Amino acid sequence: MNTFTPHELLEPPAQSLPVQPGQGPKALVIGSGFGGLAAAIRLSVKGYDVEVLEKLDAAGGRAYVYRQDGFTFDAGPTIITAPFLLEELWALCGRKFSDDVDLRPMEPFYRVRFHDGTWFDYSGDPQAMADEVARFSPEDLDGYQEFLKHAEKCRTLGFEGLGSVAFDTVGDLVAAIPSFMKMEAWRSIYALVAKYLKNDKLRIVMSFHPLLIGGNPFSVTCAYALINSLERTWGVHSAMGGTGAIVQGLVRLLALRGIKIRYNAPVTRINIEQGRVSGVTLGDGTVIDSSVVVSNADTSWTYKYLVAPEHRKHWTDAKIDRGRYSMGLFVWYFGTSRQYPDVPHHMMVLGPRYKELLKDIFKRHKLADDFSLYLHRPTATDPSLAPAGCDTFYVLSPVPHLDSVTDWASYAETYRKKIAKALSESVLPGLEDCIVTSRVSTPQDFHDRLWSYKGAGFGLEPLLLQSAWFRPHNRSEDIPGLYMVGAGTHPGAGVPGVLMSAKALETVIPTVIPHVKR
Repeated sequence: MNTFTPHELLEPPAQSLPVQPGQGPKALVIGSGFGGLAAAIRLSVKGYDVEVLEKLDAAGGRAYVYRQDGFTFDAGPTIITAPFLLEELWALCGRKFSDDVDLRPMEPFYRVRFHDGTWFDYSGDPQAMADEVARFSPEDLDGYQEFLKHAEKCRTLGFEGLGSVAFDTVGDLVAAIPSFMKMEAWRSIYALVAKYLKNDKLRIVMSFHPLLIGGNPFSVTCAYALINSLERTWGVHSAMGGTGAIVQGLVRLLALRGIKIRYNAPVTRINIEQGRVSGVTLGDGTVIDSSVVVSNADTSWTYKYLVAPEHRKHWTDAKIDRGRYSMGLFVWYFGTSRQYPDVPHHMMVLGPRYKELLKDIFKRHKLADDFSLYLHRPTATDPSLAPAGCDTFYVLSPVPHLDSVTDWASYAETYRKKIAKALSESVLPGLEDCIVTSRVSTPQDFHDRLWSYKGAGFGLEPLLLQSAWFRPHNRSEDIPGLYMVGAGTHPGAGVPGVLMSAKALETVIPTVIPHVKR
């Protein structure tokens, strides 16, 4: 089994010198999200002359950064749960992650606030967690400890054992079946939690994690209990300067290795000649030749809109359309003229319904009147992200993807006002009177701006039969020379997942030996 420890990860292969343009074979990376940036570094170390092609005017993809009226907003990811994966990238480039990024541990990790006003402070302190469980249901303490053991098993077998396996062949799937069986991967994560815990609130607290990567806890395989163990093992962290500070650190690593990022360069076609990749065509008609193309763009979008149908025997339009996709995201970024010191850095603000709301989102594709929210207050840790005396926030509401046929252009402001009213009545009193800057992002924006299929926030939902070998492969099943990284391929969404996808890529893309002048 391919297992690893953080210590082993920090002893990467011997560094290679940066490849000068024209010295190694050309490799193109479409997109500069975490997966694309990590892939570019790893390809460079393997001897490729890498160029990154980014549709937007800055790096980050879903981790783009908005700056507005003196406030800094991370557009997407806000937490880091496996920092050693970033440390390894820095080590590959001969640097220390801590020299470039100031990462701060969160304590508690986040607060889960229920609709009745009670809350659970979720942390990495074993005793504090046991006390919180006992506060809600003392009789569930033994079951909680058993759940922790199962979550640890899922982390060891699923994340450490299978996370960087590319699942390139049926043999890879067969070899993984014993691990799937030991994890009881046929269960949903909610069913697994319910096996050990009786209290309804504790079941929610221990099962909501798949929502962080686009999955319904009542449908997603319980292998994703590994997230719970991942957090306990390596902590939950936030970067000073926001997640965008990590993106900029990665961009500097690319520059050190001589890797160019071409901005405002949307790829509109992956070119194929004689059955294999020959390069890409940009929106302005520019053709760039390369026999290696790595897509960090949404995988379903990549196949459906960037690869001509006659080249896709596996990922046909019909197969793409049949997929079950993650929810959409409505995100409201706002700054306030006052501070809310009682609000922690991360908070889940739950609505009156749980299971039925998730059914509306994932199965009925119906935009409900109620909602549950993730509230992010980064100024709790880093006041520099807002003007003096102010707070920076974003609030995320899981919503159906575009199959809901919601007219977001006309409804977004109404929905924002509903959220503002709910927050003002619960955790941010007086909010509506102190908003000084505001912007929103909807599933339609994910579709139009990020080219995310159906406006889904995380690609295919991480169901058992849409995970591992069943997920789009890191090496394209259809086209030689085409590879995938990011949320839409194995192992899946979330910062650890997309960074691991770049590690999986390493196992299926050949190493070249560049002739580098010393």
